[in-house]
Amino acid sequence: MATALPAFDYAPSIETTPVRIKPRYEHFIGGEWVAPASGEFFPTLNPANEETLAEIAQGDAADVDRAVRAARKGYDKYWRKLKPSERAKYVYRLGRALTERSREFAVLETMDGGKPIRESRDFDVPQASAHFFYHAGWADKLEYAVPDGEPRALGVVGAIVPWNFPLLIATWKIAPALACGNTIVLKPAETTPLTALLLAEVIAEAELPPGVVNLVTGDGRTGAALVDHPDVNKITFTGSTEVGKRIRRATAGSGKRLGLELGGKSALIVYPDAPLDQAIEGIVSAIYFNQGHVCCAGSRLLVQESIEDEIVERLRARLETLRVGNPLDKNTDIGAINSRMQREKIAELVQSGLDQGATLVQSSCELPNRGYWYAPSFFTHVQPTYRIAREEIFGPVLSIMTFRTADEAIERANNLPYGLSAGIWTASGQLGMYTAQRLQAGVVWGNTFNQFDPSSPFGGYKESGFGREGGLAGLRDYLC
Repeated sequence: MATALPAFDYAPSIETTPVRIKPRYEHFIGGEWVAPASGEFFPTLNPANEETLAEIAQGDAADVDRAVRAARKGYDKYWRKLKPSERAKYVYRLGRALTERSREFAVLETMDGGKPIRESRDFDVPQASAHFFYHAGWADKLEYAVPDGEPRALGVVGAIVPWNFPLLIATWKIAPALACGNTIVLKPAETTPLTALLLAEVIAEAELPPGVVNLVTGDGRTGAALVDHPDVNKITFTGSTEVGKRIRRATAGSGKRLGLELGGKSALIVYPDAPLDQAIEGIVSAIYFNQGHVCCAGSRLLVQESIEDEIVERLRARLETLRVGNPLDKNTDIGAINSRMQREKIAELVQSGLDQGATLVQSSCELPNRGYWYAPSFFTHVQPTYRIAREEIFGPVLSIMTFRTADEAIERANNLPYGLSAGIWTASGQLGMYTAQRLQAGVVWGNTFNQFDPSSPFGGYKESGFGREGGLAGLRDYLC
């Protein structure tokens, strides 16, 4: 007779890399730290304990104008005149500096954003460094990137970055902009500005010419001022579909180049021949390990009817093994929700699912008393018309629906205004290709999810935006 194993728990394993956080941060403009014109500051919080980490400058139109003028001067006086091979050295230097200080960046990303240190350490920072290295290699080879062989920079780029991947998405925009000969004004998210500010310190230490990279912090008013500035040649925005539509209206007829990477409601399709252990781990990676904070998070699971019960039971059991808690603990699987407002949005959408008749399954984990938390959850008995099946939730909540045929799965996956990404699990290469070719999504992963590489372009269709980040396609968006 088998003897039951004793219950055990993991000992805490807290990341102890020291991080220096200043009590107050100003704007980084023209190579210098500059006080906000209004004198206004706001706090940025640690979502895991609701403690204030630092005070951040609130930018206004005057600050944005100063930054754009500095970027224009940096472009005309330094950057456009620099040999491409010299630009490459600067971009490569940033990748090296980011690598050397990777643990510091990872800890700061986790403290400011709430994501587990494992994700910051193993994905966000290495990918950010990789983007600098990749684009450094392109800087003196741009004639191969454009059809006519005469690459020309756009000028000044205005970049607006979201809160879910504040460092990585900032590098998605900074690295190609610099490699192509542009200068940039970056506006990080209001709730997660600290790694962008640390990156500004690295840029200063790397001795980039003044004005090549500028950073103005603030809320939506700051971003609107950057979008509206007449001397910005390109706006690149990653964020919500609603804000993206406003930016497109604001830039219409202005002559500005525009790139938008917006919301998503990605579908995960599991066929009955799929390796189910692999599929379950892919689903967990797609929606839970990142708290559902990824714009391409797989928050809709479409399973073939014959395997629905098995998938539900396997997923229910896997949720019970996920550890929710201190994001700086290396054993933590699920960290904190980024802000109180986001947690309230998740709770409101979950309640709508209950009200409409879906069945909620939640982990029985105990949540911390302070901070912004939500237990990993999924819904069964979901109809395609329910809000939880149609609206971006940005939280660790999955909606499970069924299908009978491949064509029905494809139709359900495409039956939304979004089209950012999708995942397919099947043992059949033919079925996988048949499905992938018919999905209206910018990226389709096969038997995996959330795999990124700087050489591979990422972006959406329909209301998930247009333009690409990364790869040759993304590079061309920063050239005339």
